Amino acid sequence: MGGEHSVFALIKGGLTGHRSWARQWRDAAPKAAYDVVIIGGGGHGLATAYYLAKRHGLTKIAVLERGWIGGGNTGRNTTIIRSNYLYDESAALYDYALKLWEDLSQELNYNVMFSPRGVLMLAHSVHDVQSAQRHIHANRVNGVDNEWLTTAEVKAFCPPLNTSPDARYPVLGGALQRRGGTARHDAVAWGYARAASALGVDIIQKCEATGVRRDASGAIEGVETSRGFIKTRKIGVVAAGHTSLVMQMAGQSMPLESYPLQALVSEPVKPVLPCVVMSNTVHGYISQSDKGELVIGAGTDQYISYGQRGSFHVIEETLAAICEMFPIFSRMRMLRSWGGIVDVTPDRSPIISKTPVKGLYVNCGWGTGGFKATPGSGAVFAATIANDDPHPIAAPYALERFRTGRLIDEAAAAAVAH
Repeated sequence: MGGEHSVFALIKGGLTGHRSWARQWRDAAPKAAYDVVIIGGGGHGLATAYYLAKRHGLTKIAVLERGWIGGGNTGRNTTIIRSNYLYDESAALYDYALKLWEDLSQELNYNVMFSPRGVLMLAHSVHDVQSAQRHIHANRVNGVDNEWLTTAEVKAFCPPLNTSPDARYPVLGGALQRRGGTARHDAVAWGYARAASALGVDIIQKCEATGVRRDASGAIEGVETSRGFIKTRKIGVVAAGHTSLVMQMAGQSMPLESYPLQALVSEPVKPVLPCVVMSNTVHGYISQSDKGELVIGAGTDQYISYGQRGSFHVIEETLAAICEMFPIFSRMRMLRSWGGIVDVTPDRSPIISKTPVKGLYVNCGWGTGGFKATPGSGAVFAATIANDDPHPIAAPYALERFRTGRLIDEAAAAAVAH
């Protein structure tokens, strides 16, 4: 599931029949001017460019990526998709994204391997049970599916799980969102990239943004890059993990902190795990990829860093948690681990917003929720940029909320104590 290996596998095998397209975008040179420049060629940036072209008819769009498409956080996530968030604003955003996920392969004519196998969140204490049932009731009010399973029902839904009452953290039940599941991480980026390119979007790799130029009135004039100056009146910043650095180029300070977030995968085995399992108390979450690997999510480090690796004790604690829940996995070998960098806001909810700088827009602060939001994030951010006005679903996530104190505090939304 590592980003680099997956991307090159797709280059060599997955794009057979599309080599002319691959050469076109790989060799694209920046033009002198664009209507919109998106800084960041991950899933959110590419989705934004696609919806700008598809829904809003803009074609003079450039996506700048300092590395390669799908090689950042998009290639380093744990593939989980769900919308069972507590607050109204979150439920609206993530369920909008989930509805887009359901038809995304058809929309893009590219198999993103969306698999609605169910996301099961375990309860190990009375507090867990009460919290889970609160989420379930809130979700149902918002039209989001979520249901309570007893211990016996949990075992029937996920047979490998240890539900013995003698376990250190016995399973008292669980909240199940059946529409949730997984998708292949970098395939999402490639699907959006191909579809956006077909609509005329320029996707420019190995092109780092090095500065933002503003005119005498303070409005956006263009972006300096490692491949020269590009003129534009609108810039959308979607550079996960490095948003603060890019925004500083435009003189804007952001309420963000960046942390390493780790994950790892096992050797491949035959299908054994039928769903996604998450546990806050034990701190571990796990699913099985189509290749047979166990995909295991670890936690964030406790220190701020831009390093794409973290402390080994985080990996040790996560594997201990997985073995606690699934003793049958204790003899399995881990193939590799990796780290992404997540931007985190004070309320653990994203920012999708215009900024005080005319023509500058920002999409950041997703923490651990970025991948699952990809289609919805791109769609509402594209509408915000195209109309110079927040999309109704994005409006609660504007920067103004930090001035008013009206925060969407989804601090526990990751369900694994991030």
